[in-house]
Amino acid sequence: MKTRQVSRLILIALTLSIIFSLYSCKKEKVVTIKNLLTEMTDRNSITRFPVPFYNLKQFSSYDRKSVSPSDSNWFANDDYTQFLGIDSSRGRKEYILFDTDGPGAIVRWWMTFAGEGGLKGTIRLYIDGNPSPVFEADPINLYSGNVLTGAPLISSVSPDTEIERRGHNLYLPIPFSGHCTITYECATIQITDSTRKPNIYYNICYRAYEPGTKVVSFSLDELSNSSALIKAVNNSLLKADSSAVSGMKEKYTLDKTIKAGDSATLVIDSKNASVRKISLKMSAFDSDQALRSTVLKISFDEFNTVWVPVGYFFGTGSKETYSSTWYSMVDGKNIMESYWTMPFRNNCTISLLNLGEQEIKTELNVTTSDYKWSETSMYFGASWHEYHQILTAGAKVTGGTGLHRDINYADITGKGVYAGDAITVFNTADSWWGEGDEKIFIDGEAFPSSIGTGTEDYYGYAWCRPELFTHPFIAQPSGSGNFHPGLSVNMRYRNLDAIPFRTSISSNIELWHWLQAVINYGLTSYWYVKPPYVVNIKPDPEEAQRPVPIDPEKPL
Repeated sequence: MKTRQVSRLILIALTLSIIFSLYSCKKEKVVTIKNLLTEMTDRNSITRFPVPFYNLKQFSSYDRKSVSPSDSNWFANDDYTQFLGIDSSRGRKEYILFDTDGPGAIVRWWMTFAGEGGLKGTIRLYIDGNPSPVFEADPINLYSGNVLTGAPLISSVSPDTEIERRGHNLYLPIPFSGHCTITYECATIQITDSTRKPNIYYNICYRAYEPGTKVVSFSLDELSNSSALIKAVNNSLLKADSSAVSGMKEKYTLDKTIKAGDSATLVIDSKNASVRKISLKMSAFDSDQALRSTVLKISFDEFNTVWVPVGYFFGTGSKETYSSTWYSMVDGKNIMESYWTMPFRNNCTISLLNLGEQEIKTELNVTTSDYKWSETSMYFGASWHEYHQILTAGAKVTGGTGLHRDINYADITGKGVYAGDAITVFNTADSWWGEGDEKIFIDGEAFPSSIGTGTEDYYGYAWCRPELFTHPFIAQPSGSGNFHPGLSVNMRYRNLDAIPFRTSISSNIELWHWLQAVINYGLTSYWYVKPPYVVNIKPDPEEAQRPVPIDPEKPL
């Protein structure tokens, strides 16, 4: 009897062990290029706090004299041809751009080159200590799509700009389990105490996964085995509208002419659902002013997380111009669309507030789908504010003070994911306004894990070029203010390079204009959060009511 009981207990223990093992295997996620590619086009993915967790970090060519916000060199601007070191172990001089232990994955890789011979070099990627590179290529071949992937996972912008003046972007994920190094061999590189040439700029974002995370490292075999999926992802990224409404559940419509000072509201009572698409058609006598003075306000389960003027929310600022991205679309003919997934448990309230002095005609269409709420789910949020008539310092070489400053997109206390941002700048001088670097602090860190090389670099283009472009994750629908008085709009929507934070995030960018000038600098941020949370940017009706600038030399 005793033997039978022991056998039964052993059988139960073995059964529980097997069940536990199966459960553990089911729950454990292995990071592979295929999983990361699938995540890119899974619109629900960004709504859930990441498992396995990762820190989003960045290697860049930022000026190494920038060491502390309290230091006089915090705004140093020699953000080029700065490397981690030189590897001469293979009988050649390879300058190190990126070098870190795994587990991790490169998720956004941007570069630009200028100066004699800058593009005539060899980029090499080394994985897990292998002395032979996984691939090596000159920049033109790499970024033209002849080596790894095609557009839009690889893209140089603007296509209307000469190749030497473009920003070159690679979004193909490159996972690594043990180690990853990126180098650049270029015969014309010269670095002395007084010289750095040619101009080589880079920003490489990567996920640093928690120790123990299982990762299948990138290889050419893995790339080849993923070729069909890569093609499908590229096609999907170019068809944002159709992917946004997949699994559509219901469509809600609000068609109303809103008088000055009035509002219109759409209430959606639906359990475990998500907004998948918001389409707004709007017309008014002064359409530019309506884009600023009409505010989109959204609450999910009584949490008011969105309060943004409609033109700024959809990425067109105070002048309607065409763009088409993974998260938004503006057709230039009064229709604006959002494709952010916005989950909620019980209800969602969407309001249009007419804070202006004119009547506006609106047609709002909202598409929802089912959503399985879990312990990792988060609410979507968006905030906006403008630095109105802000005085820039100007560079010392142009007669300015050189006392530049950091300005804030948003500070969030709580747990969530930073999903992107957009800027709308009304410039009033014949000079470039966007020399400033992004500086993003996560969970109270003393030095930003993301520090860059210039505003245009952060937004994916280069050399302050005014040519227009639109891409799934970056866009410049307006660039008239880049060299001259006028309006510029830049957007960067994050996907695999979204930034998780456990306790806080402070997202900032330098206000670094070449001249002393008075400008308007508007910032919109997109994020996901779990309650409780605090966002420092509050609704600002007075700012939204301001007249939009008309005179290129006066930002009102």
